[in-house]
Amino acid sequence: MFSVLGMMGRPPTHAPTLDDEAGLRAAYAAHGPELYRFALRALGDAGAAEEVVQDTFVRAWRAADRYDPLLSSLRVWLFAITRNAVIDHARVRRARPWQRSVIDLRDEPDTGGAVADQTDEVLRGWLVEEALRRLTEDHRQVIVETYLRDRSHEEVAAELGVPPGTLRSRLFYGLKALRVALDEMGVTS
Repeated sequence: MFSVLGMMGRPPTHAPTLDDEAGLRAAYAAHGPELYRFALRALGDAGAAEEVVQDTFVRAWRAADRYDPLLSSLRVWLFAITRNAVIDHARVRRARPWQRSVIDLRDEPDTGGAVADQTDEVLRGWLVEEALRRLTEDHRQVIVETYLRDRSHEEVAAELGVPPGTLRSRLFYGLKALRVALDEMGVTS
């Protein structure tokens, strides 16, 4: 009979191995999409996110001998590598700003020479989303429907089965509560 202490120090038999092609394929199939979404949210650039995920799996393959399933799950380990790859990619972009303006004009729309950094926009979106979560359902619903989905007050009121005046009142107090929530979060205009 095997003792628990005898098993300590040995990786479980079901632990994935990243030192072969099959193990890398299985890890990519299991974790690639969520690593891509993480990198995309952080960088705001689909091409850069793809590069980061590719870099993550290259780094994981090279460091496969250092992965210890007793210390963390494969998912956690891959996310740590991805986080570092995102940071490295962002540093390179800051160090070489001219690279952002070098694009293939056949693939990209004309932006008048400006390349937008979407970091602030993504951060603002997360902050507004978190502030909206702090509102009551009624307030959140009217703000989302009228402002974010750009629907008329009459249309939303009819859908909710409330008079337009009630909807406007909910909207007024909802926006007031949203401002308070953003202030509590330390967001300034």
